[in-house]
Amino acid sequence: MNPREYLLNSFKVAVNAANPLHVVPLHLPKPPKGRTLVVGAGKAAAAMALAVEQHWPPNASMDGLVITRYGHTLPTQKIKVVEAGHPVPDKQGIQATQQLTKAVQQLSSNDLLLCLFSGGGSSLLSAPVGNVTVNDLQNITQQLLKSGATIQEINIIRKHLSTVQGGKLAVMCNAPILALIISDVVGDEPTHIASGPCAPDPSTYSDALNILEHYAINTPLVINKTLHSGCQQVLAETPKPGSSVFRNVENRVIASARHSLNASDAFFHKHGISAAILGDTVTGEARDVAKVYAALIKEIRQYSKPWKPPIALLSGGETTVAVKGNGCGGRNTEFLLSLAIELNGMDNVYATACDTDGIDGSEDNAGAIITPDTWSRSKQLGINARRLLTHNDSYHFFEQLGNLIITGPTYTNVNDYRAILIL
Repeated sequence: MNPREYLLNSFKVAVNAANPLHVVPLHLPKPPKGRTLVVGAGKAAAAMALAVEQHWPPNASMDGLVITRYGHTLPTQKIKVVEAGHPVPDKQGIQATQQLTKAVQQLSSNDLLLCLFSGGGSSLLSAPVGNVTVNDLQNITQQLLKSGATIQEINIIRKHLSTVQGGKLAVMCNAPILALIISDVVGDEPTHIASGPCAPDPSTYSDALNILEHYAINTPLVINKTLHSGCQQVLAETPKPGSSVFRNVENRVIASARHSLNASDAFFHKHGISAAILGDTVTGEARDVAKVYAALIKEIRQYSKPWKPPIALLSGGETTVAVKGNGCGGRNTEFLLSLAIELNGMDNVYATACDTDGIDGSEDNAGAIITPDTWSRSKQLGINARRLLTHNDSYHFFEQLGNLIITGPTYTNVNDYRAILIL
């Protein structure tokens, strides 16, 4: 294999390690005395539902409903799959969530609620509180996504504007609950994945208001009033750690960035290339993280410290982009564009950065790849890399070079995957 193929295959290995069809069957419970209701939300929800159907005892009662992103459905027989808006919620998601919660409220103590959550569930499982409308949710979500706020911060706001997230799905259920979770957030805390429908929520209405103030969000009046009502205890807080609500609830993370990085690490070692995992909790502005990585790469190339080439540097996590321009691209291509600028055509360095769900931001690509000739080819084509980075237009940089990685939906999501191969 050439270096490019090593990187692309390592990404495939990382994604496959989080494939719901492989990981979900390992965690399925025994059927209860009564019925099993399967509900869920996220980009992996349809694949998780299909895995349940394929491995559930044929004589055991089971049905349900899961919500996934448009274009992410798979053929299921007993579990209904509804497509809805992501990363911005829409009416289809709200209607499906209302149908889902109605079914949950009909369960008894002899039944089982089997939940399937993955990244993307926060926008898909939408049921706004009080007088908050879908337009209000769309307004504030769009602003937050461009603000540079972390997913944890965004989800704190979502939980306090929802009737189902932040542990509230558990509140309305009389049956035991097992939530199987594919993590797309740094730290793998269930409260942050799909905004924790069945998990205790340590955050408060006051936290939500502080986040909106910090990022100078132009908050719709009804949302502002709702959050202040919560601060004044007019509205109930989300259920907290230690609450009896979670006595019969288990939240189990079954796939994460760490699992995928370990699989990629094994792939490189199998092919005789040393690998170093730099962590699965990398955060920060994508372009700034790239500068740190570039400094490490230069140290390795010049001094063979702290590792001697050939070496593959692997990492996961979730960077952010504070959008100031009107270009196209996600956090992974922005990371790579910044890295290419910093490396300035350095020999024997190859890198890829992709979102494991197959979608970088809101574009049609999973990410991109840079090779030693990326910089020289961009100059030959007259591409002004720094100008494109200023305008958050990393997509068109890699599109013109033919270096986008397009996989389509992967039906899973364990966040970003970065691999840098230094020869």
